[in-house]
Amino acid sequence: MKFKTVFVCQKCGYEAAKWAGKCPDCGEWNSLQEEVKQQESKKEKKNRSFTDFSSEIVKLADSKAVQEPRIPTQIGEFDRLLGGGLVAGQLTLLAGAPGIGKSTLMLQVADALAQTRKVLYISGEESISQISGRAQRLGVKNPNIYLHCETNIQNIITAVENEKPDVLILDSIQTVYHPEFTSSAGTIGQVRECAAELVRLCKPKGIITFVLGHVTKDGELAGPKILEHMVDSVLYFDTEKDNVLRLLRPHKNRFGSTSEIGLFKMTGHGLESVDNASEYFAQTSSSAALKGRAYTLALEGSRPLLTEVQALASPTHYPFPRRVATGVDLNRCLMLFAALEKHVGLSLDNKDIYISIAGGVKMKDPALDLAICAAVISSVKDVAIPHDWLFLAEVGILGQIAKVPLIDRRLEEAQRLGFKTAFAAPVSKSEKQKLTGIVLKEITEINELALKLK
Repeated sequence: MKFKTVFVCQKCGYEAAKWAGKCPDCGEWNSLQEEVKQQESKKEKKNRSFTDFSSEIVKLADSKAVQEPRIPTQIGEFDRLLGGGLVAGQLTLLAGAPGIGKSTLMLQVADALAQTRKVLYISGEESISQISGRAQRLGVKNPNIYLHCETNIQNIITAVENEKPDVLILDSIQTVYHPEFTSSAGTIGQVRECAAELVRLCKPKGIITFVLGHVTKDGELAGPKILEHMVDSVLYFDTEKDNVLRLLRPHKNRFGSTSEIGLFKMTGHGLESVDNASEYFAQTSSSAALKGRAYTLALEGSRPLLTEVQALASPTHYPFPRRVATGVDLNRCLMLFAALEKHVGLSLDNKDIYISIAGGVKMKDPALDLAICAAVISSVKDVAIPHDWLFLAEVGILGQIAKVPLIDRRLEEAQRLGFKTAFAAPVSKSEKQKLTGIVLKEITEINELALKLK
């Protein structure tokens, strides 16, 4: 058996014979790390396979589609995120910053699934006593949950074959190593091969598998990108750990939509589902009229979320004014600022402008455009916006107002929350007939909004 030393990029997996400061393939700096690699013969390379799945060649017309029954976890936001529940043999990758609640959520999911299934929780980071301590704080005492501490993938496979669990939770993939590879745990080769072993093990047996993953300092999933391709679902915690509200967002989902989000609130008893997000944000907002604050209903998947947009425009004495955006795309905000200067006549070249989405949630809905413009106009003109006004429209670079998708669902939610006035693009007669407790003010250009805010 022969070995050789190579330098592997921890970002993309590129291999080089010598170290370099910058990866020639992906351009990442200081990502090449030295690893010892086993040299394989041509025969070994030929016989080696990535997965053991194979089937006969059949016509699409002759193949039969199987409707996979959903397995609910009884955690409302988690089931909504997955498209109604889990599927037998589903492999889910959960990633997030340290301390954000990945292990807490997995213990709660294990407790819910253990009501009818056998769960094996394997940890490579914590001892059994540490896991038991967290379980006691969360009130998890189900006898169908089995704990095991192991980092050797061969021993993990043996444990799964002996215990025959219905659900497998591995915390985390970066701590597991394959004994046939000489590189350390967490490297590109180790993560790839250990994940492949889990796929070969759990898919044929129909074992529901959760794999926890680390993230880099940039917030991206650590390890090779192929790891995300191998699993069925990839879930990311999209908020900071210091925020009480935890937002779980799917980046990949073979059995459901990727546009849904799951909202959780961190408490002393674990993560609680925020089933009615709009009412949650409405309770945390002040009912007084404030300068620089505007409300909108941003759509995340199929649910409209009440979103508070805050803007602060303050004079600056520096030649280059600052532009800062939190929770929304900065480039989009810069485009809106330019439209306000051109079509409304606002003078923004001598002002620092700060835009923030309250609650620490990141939004990409075009309905935010009109609310951002209204908040900026309010802050610059020093005019307060009533708390029961809502802004629902997309703003173009030419100053025109465009209709946003599912406006009827947003307006119904606005009525339920108690808003009295809504500014939006012109809607159809059928959509107007549904409005009973809210006044819709239709506008077609951004300068019409500026005239309203006086």
